[in-house]
Amino acid sequence: MGFFKRLFGQEKKESLDQGLAKSKQSVMERISRVFTGRRRIDDDLMDDLEEALILSDVGVDTTEAVLDRLRKRATWEAYVDQQELMTMLREEVLGLLMRDEGSALSDSTAYQVPRGTEPHVILIVGVNGVGKTTSIAKLAHRYKSQGLSVMLGAADTFRAAAVDQLRVWGERVGVDVVSQGMGADPAAVAFDTLQAAVGRNADLVIVDTAGRLHNKVNLMNELGKIKRVMSKVIPEAPHEVWLVLDGSTGQNALEQAKRFTEVTDVTGLVLTKLDGTAKGGVVLAISDQLKVPVRFVGVGEKMEDLQEFHPMEFVDSLLPESLDPQA
Repeated sequence: MGFFKRLFGQEKKESLDQGLAKSKQSVMERISRVFTGRRRIDDDLMDDLEEALILSDVGVDTTEAVLDRLRKRATWEAYVDQQELMTMLREEVLGLLMRDEGSALSDSTAYQVPRGTEPHVILIVGVNGVGKTTSIAKLAHRYKSQGLSVMLGAADTFRAAAVDQLRVWGERVGVDVVSQGMGADPAAVAFDTLQAAVGRNADLVIVDTAGRLHNKVNLMNELGKIKRVMSKVIPEAPHEVWLVLDGSTGQNALEQAKRFTEVTDVTGLVLTKLDGTAKGGVVLAISDQLKVPVRFVGVGEKMEDLQEFHPMEFVDSLLPESLDPQA
């Protein structure tokens, strides 16, 4: 595997491989066609590879960055075999994602909740339909399984049934949910949630919010109010703001992420629904373009299928060593 190394256990890696199977097949079919019969790196190969990566939802800017790295490394006109080309591509894609040692894009993006005297607060943002509620439930399950006391806040009071859905998930996971019902002031719900968390000595609070992106000003004002109210209970809250994106929407997810980062300070990303799409390449584009760490990727419906994001493992699943798309 070159400098690729196994960070996951076998079960997690198999789940990731299975979840990215459609994306892998799509991108590898295109790359295989580019490399087959080619034994030199030249302008024609680079043009074809550029097209293959863009069509695989890697995005124009990220594709250009990968190709620039490849050009600097490759000996122009040198004869190489197809496997060597594939190895170089894998390593340069990974190198792009991990170019800042110890930065948000390093290979350690799994989020560890710090233990302190006050509850740690994560605010969840994202438009409706991206899998916010189920992602919150999976996060609650994950951290509860680690021995943390978790509490949820149902501050998405705009969407019908959002509060009820979070309550149901809370019961399934076995965590408390603070809510006031549809139409309530989201900031008031957030305030009550943090007060309850402090009173019950909770370790972690995860607060859901409405995702109305069509009006940036209103969304900015609403999130700003929620943050201000939170800080009255816990001065540093929210400690994290995570944006949930639907990976199956491809480049639309990237554009959505850019718009959200214009509205609020996003500190982490959760990419959902990657198991049902061939657009998994967008994770590379989002990681590269936003300079915000991808914390988790959703590759299935089970609780355990919301996996921490490791660039090495992700690239190895999306761009395997073998050029056979079916391998």
